[in-house]
Amino acid sequence: QVQLVESGGGRVQPGESLRLSCVASRSILTFFAMHWYRQQPGKQREFVAAVSKGGSFDYADSVRGRFGVSRDISKDTIYLHMDNLKPDDTAIYYCNARDDFQWWGQGTQVTVSS
Repeated sequence: QVQLVESGGGRVQPGESLRLSCVASRSILTFFAMHWYRQQPGKQREFVAAVSKGGSFDYADSVRGRFGVSRDISKDTIYLHMDNLKPDDTAIYYCNARDDFQWWGQGTQVTVSS
């Protein structure tokens, strides 16, 4: 069993920044890749960003240039750095890890509103 614990969500104004964290219960190098997804009210969960085991990154078009993924292998943690936040970024953000299974965190709420 794998546990993923997200933190760092909150309420911010448009244009501000947040950093989300996802701590895994085992080494993040044991996963093929780790991802961030988000789910907006009334919509399906969507891909936001990913970091592979080898350290390559991928981003959804809607966040490319504003969001960045990083990781601290020694802390079994990945981060989602979110800059220039927009109201459309309001969602529950989920951490996801994949080996032979998919593992999900409980999510953390991000609200962008003036």
